[in-house]
Amino acid sequence: MIKNILKTLFIALLICSCQKEQKDDPFMISKNKIGLLTNEIKVQQLDSIFSNDSIVKQATGDQFLKNIKEIEIHEKKGKKLLVLEAYNDTDPSSKIATIQILDPRYKTALGVSSNSIFKDIKDNYEISKINNTLSTAVIFVDSIQAYFTIDKTELPAKFRSTTDIAITVSDIPDTAKIKHFWIHWGSSKN
Repeated sequence: MIKNILKTLFIALLICSCQKEQKDDPFMISKNKIGLLTNEIKVQQLDSIFSNDSIVKQATGDQFLKNIKEIEIHEKKGKKLLVLEAYNDTDPSSKIATIQILDPRYKTALGVSSNSIFKDIKDNYEISKINNTLSTAVIFVDSIQAYFTIDKTELPAKFRSTTDIAITVSDIPDTAKIKHFWIHWGSSKN
């Protein structure tokens, strides 16, 4: 009799846990996921994922050879949230490769957003590498598939006119503002 009660209790718990609806945070950034968008989503699925928002496909090229390079996600009121790029611009079944995070409501579990400063990144994540480009320092955080740019005007003067000097974590002021926040989902074509 006790076995039957325990078995019934176990089945009831299993059913309840399966029925419990877990609400996804539409602005949470985690590995392979940004809100409702995952690294498995195809371009053709964006309309259903962002059904309450506007999708704008930016075309480049002449009138006959237009390529969709960027897919912008806007709130219905017009505020730009994200800019997406697919692996293959011309294939609707292609997956999303890169996402630029524009809206500061999109945050990592540790609170890093497009409005963060360098201190927020360095205090919460291991920095994988830093690249010195012509106008920015590019900070890579592999654990969340992210990279951030910081304008060189935020750095000491010795870095501003060269790409030959390596930039280290200690070279970037804590108060340096993030210029761009990007997520890159691997190198898989589809």
